[in-house]
Amino acid sequence: MAYTTINKGSNYFNTLIYTGDGTDDRSITGLGFQPDFCWFKDRTGANSHNLFDSVRGVNLPLLSNATNAELTGFDLFNSFDSDGFTISGATADNTNYNGSQFVSWSWKAANGTASNTNGSITSTVSANNTSGFSIVSFTGNETLGATVGHGLGAVPKVIIIKDRDNARNWNVYHASVCDSDFKFLRINTTEALITGGATHFDISAMSSTVFGLGADNESNPIASAIAYCFTDVKGFSKFGSYTGNGSAGNGPFVYTGFKPAWVLIKWTGGVEQWQIWDSKRDTYNVQQRVLAPNSSNAEDTNGSGGYLLIDSLSNGFKVRGNPVSNGINGSGQNYIYMAFAESPFVGSDGTPTTAR
Repeated sequence: MAYTTINKGSNYFNTLIYTGDGTDDRSITGLGFQPDFCWFKDRTGANSHNLFDSVRGVNLPLLSNATNAELTGFDLFNSFDSDGFTISGATADNTNYNGSQFVSWSWKAANGTASNTNGSITSTVSANNTSGFSIVSFTGNETLGATVGHGLGAVPKVIIIKDRDNARNWNVYHASVCDSDFKFLRINTTEALITGGATHFDISAMSSTVFGLGADNESNPIASAIAYCFTDVKGFSKFGSYTGNGSAGNGPFVYTGFKPAWVLIKWTGGVEQWQIWDSKRDTYNVQQRVLAPNSSNAEDTNGSGGYLLIDSLSNGFKVRGNPVSNGINGSGQNYIYMAFAESPFVGSDGTPTTAR
């Protein structure tokens, strides 16, 4: 039974959907908490994913589907508010374009920052130990063996890093597959798991206080960098992998210990999009509204012709791709996932969640 300290996942992660109206200083409420990390996507237009966090500050978007440095001079995102956020449609169409349908995914960290000197590199951190999430700002040194304090109080399972000052890739450490210093993923591309070349992460240095970096300038630049760090929290978040069975419409069941509110999947063995589903865009099974963080494409409302379908269940998710594709269920193929909860399978009071 997945007893948990988080009985309501929406206290720490939530999804909002809204229609853009093109106005300035528009307040969006109903989130349920003050966010520290907000990720936006225009569902109806081919516009970039825009990511904002409270450590870097407002109106400084990073684009998950591009290598761009942190953007400045835009009027897109004005404040992190007590029950949501304030956006604008004045200078671009990526958060509030009139008539477009938007989705925003938001996470709560500490609602403040602290200096962290646990690593060889001092960092600025907003960390939430309860939900297993932290935002880490640091200046790298391109030196193998460098360490950075993350504030999680547990070993990170996923780290997503971006150089803020230069046009470089987003690098991803996922503990399920990155078991050597030379293995990593890139969330802005469709590439398979990268297994050679420069060192991006120092696996031996990963601990409950710091993460370890290699010498490559993408993960450890002599520049300002931002890292989003996650660790498993029972009943709220899970970061793992599964093996596809190649069965049309009857793929593997993945146990998470909660009813998922948000699921991301990536095939590690070949070229394929990253895939995101959530419970607000698809309110019933099967879920087929897919967005790809590596692409500016509008939302795919048919699961790429029926290939990319999942069921959200009371204690995990089931892959339903039909016909079979390597996208999420190739026979014998490996997939990583990230998942956050709508509600735990069993709450701290022993009450089980309902199914869809």
